[in-house]
Amino acid sequence: MKVLMINGSPRANGNTAAALGEMEKIFAQEGLETEVLHIGNQAIRGCIGCGQCAEMGRCVFDDAVNQAAPKFEACDGLVVGSPVYYASANATLVAFLTRLFYSTPFDKRMKVGAAVAAARRGGLSATFDELNKFFTISGMPVASSQYWNSVHGRLPGEAAGDAEGLQTMRTLARNMTFLMKSIQLGRDAYGLPEREPAERTNFIR
Repeated sequence: MKVLMINGSPRANGNTAAALGEMEKIFAQEGLETEVLHIGNQAIRGCIGCGQCAEMGRCVFDDAVNQAAPKFEACDGLVVGSPVYYASANATLVAFLTRLFYSTPFDKRMKVGAAVAAARRGGLSATFDELNKFFTISGMPVASSQYWNSVHGRLPGEAAGDAEGLQTMRTLARNMTFLMKSIQLGRDAYGLPEREPAERTNFIR
């Protein structure tokens, strides 16, 4: 089984990376394959709503989004980590996820999602909620832990002193592993849930 991990921090070795690294250790112990993509330091523009992805099967802007798309399709679980800026995720990460989720035509149901936030002090739960919305609109079960998925730290490396935060990451990785394996067993035994044709109801006609 494969887990794709997205580091949305501009710092490759900051506190977001520390949180993801703590999870990666558990995934390795559980025999899962992981890959970390560092996109927080890249120039990624936002979606312009051109609709070309519906025709092309990929985003019209050929950058890290299109490079990550086949990795996303192949994975069983997706972990997205971000620092907190003004009680929100890094705007680069949000642009990346918006285009990645919108431009990829493959079925994302039953891929397990997990969001992780890192901050000096506040805004963690708001960022956590923001990132989870990408999963829940796509039929992706959300993995939980013993607390909201977050670590505290300002300077790089300070999250290493957040014992509860790191334990939360380890618990999250174990819970996510269990959920992915359980879903795989269920898929093999029962298949995916029935999917109805989409009903689109506009509020203004």
